[in-house]
Amino acid sequence: MSASAAGRQQALDRMEEAGVSQPARDTFARHYDHLAAGETGLIAESDVEPALPSAHLEDVEVDEDEAREALGATAVITLNGGLGTSMGLAGPKSLLPVRDGLTFLDITVRQVLALRERFDVALPLVLMDSFSTREATLEVLERYPDLAVDGIPLDFVQSQEPKLRADDLSPVTWEADPRLEWCPPGHGDLYPSLLASGLLDRLLERGFRYAFVSNVDNLGAVPDGRVAAWFAGRGAGFAAEVCRRTEMDKKGGHLVRRRADGRLVLRDTAQTAEDEMVHFMDGDKHPYVNTNNLWFDLARLREMLTERGGVMELPLIRNAKTVDPTDKDSTPVIQIESAMGSAVELFDDAASIAVTRDRFVPVKTTNELALLRSDAYAVDDTSYRLSRTVDPAPVVDLAKTHYGMIGDFDERFPHGVPSLVAAERLEVEGDWRFGAGVRVEGVAHLGAEGGEVEDGATLGRS
Repeated sequence: MSASAAGRQQALDRMEEAGVSQPARDTFARHYDHLAAGETGLIAESDVEPALPSAHLEDVEVDEDEAREALGATAVITLNGGLGTSMGLAGPKSLLPVRDGLTFLDITVRQVLALRERFDVALPLVLMDSFSTREATLEVLERYPDLAVDGIPLDFVQSQEPKLRADDLSPVTWEADPRLEWCPPGHGDLYPSLLASGLLDRLLERGFRYAFVSNVDNLGAVPDGRVAAWFAGRGAGFAAEVCRRTEMDKKGGHLVRRRADGRLVLRDTAQTAEDEMVHFMDGDKHPYVNTNNLWFDLARLREMLTERGGVMELPLIRNAKTVDPTDKDSTPVIQIESAMGSAVELFDDAASIAVTRDRFVPVKTTNELALLRSDAYAVDDTSYRLSRTVDPAPVVDLAKTHYGMIGDFDERFPHGVPSLVAAERLEVEGDWRFGAGVRVEGVAHLGAEGGEVEDGATLGRS
């Protein structure tokens, strides 16, 4: 048996011992074989061309009854597996306060409850948790006794897989913390986990035809009735929401069209060679970013999974890391991942719709958190929809050394984030502590020397 074959079997044995489902194990095995064969998952610029949206939400006309009918057949699935370790969080990222003491999870739940009341529909909300987020999340959801929909669980748990040594692709061993030997398989795991958990069948049995999926840290991702009606009316199996790129998401994934067969394909940074990033980030050439707000037909998905033995043949993402992400000298590993949005290429009638920027407000760093906590955004106290108070949104660039972790961030903004409603750009290079009532106008830059920003100061005023 070759070294790679032995490593493959060792990994699969570990997964079986850990109770990982058969569809997830089969999916891992497929990706492992591609990895061992030398596949990188890279998508060359020469093999694709820019993809423009199939429709624009601003042109979609939907009445209240059409929206109600479409939402009545829709289930909301929200990805909630992340711990937010890159921002220094120890618990679920969804429990981070973002507005008026409300967390990502609070606002997401309240958005769904408000839509139920407005349209008189069931609209179940189901979270895809990880083993790391489930307990804390379910404890918080006890505050919302009206959230559960009869016959539909509040959550299901995503899979896990071994990290592989970069030198021989065998499962890594890390005695200092065995939990670090495992990783999530990317959000492409959504599909086998939906099947293995029984949730896919249960939703169909309860009369739900469509799913709307988004990340919990994107508070703009409300299950909008206009988009739901457009998707239902189009009859497509899969659709992705896209929006105009800005400077703050120039490295965001985007849809392209594969020249070989004309299919829509999702391309992320991990699938782009370093010398081709200049093309990837070209906002004129690729003007739309993928929001990771997805719609798919549950019946079509069930049929596809049945035909493929529970395996969605999603493109491989080869993610090079160290076994302990906080220790760059620890064992180099490869994490096998896939993206849920890459399922777009499996549907011959897949579509995309250009939505307004208020449907894409991701928080991946404290830069975006600063924007969301500022007066550049507002949250309606009835619908809990997020709206921007200024257009375009200002750019925030905070020194990662001093503001990258949430504890450091909060310490330097003890009175809250400055007013940004009149700002174009805020750049903070050094270690600055902000007083109360600070306002930014136009472009403001604070240098590397650091210091105190006094109460009531206005930055950027000429």
